[in-house]
Amino acid sequence: MAQENAETTSKKAIDPRDAYVLVVEDNLQNLVLIARLLAFIGVRRYEWKASGWQVLEFADTMPRVDLVLMDLHLPYEDGFDALAKLRSDPRFADTRVVAVTAEANPPNMEKARKSGFDGFLGKPINPDKFPDQITAILQGENIWDLGFHQ
Repeated sequence: MAQENAETTSKKAIDPRDAYVLVVEDNLQNLVLIARLLAFIGVRRYEWKASGWQVLEFADTMPRVDLVLMDLHLPYEDGFDALAKLRSDPRFADTRVVAVTAEANPPNMEKARKSGFDGFLGKPINPDKFPDQITAILQGENIWDLGFHQ
């Protein structure tokens, strides 16, 4: 059974229509699904980066970043390294960063939690749950869900 829990944080709630989202994903099919589901909840502004390499520099080109959806298994630099670089910059220290990964298992979830991610969503993405999960994350909840994995 998939584990899911939500914790409320003190982060300001953001309307999906006003959100700036950075998707760090190297699989085009996953990106297309994520983009469609983000559009479904009203997100109009998202950028895509296919690797963790130079993610900080890329994020710096955006007007602001409200949410980063970060794959863990990426070329050049993994999601943990990219998160550490984002967190080292004061501008992104409080940005919501959620791991979105096929490597969805309890040890990886715990590593993500300890590394400073604000949530964890297992792949394959569940299109029935993902829109509500992203909306909840933008409202300030931390979602930890292994998805379809045991």
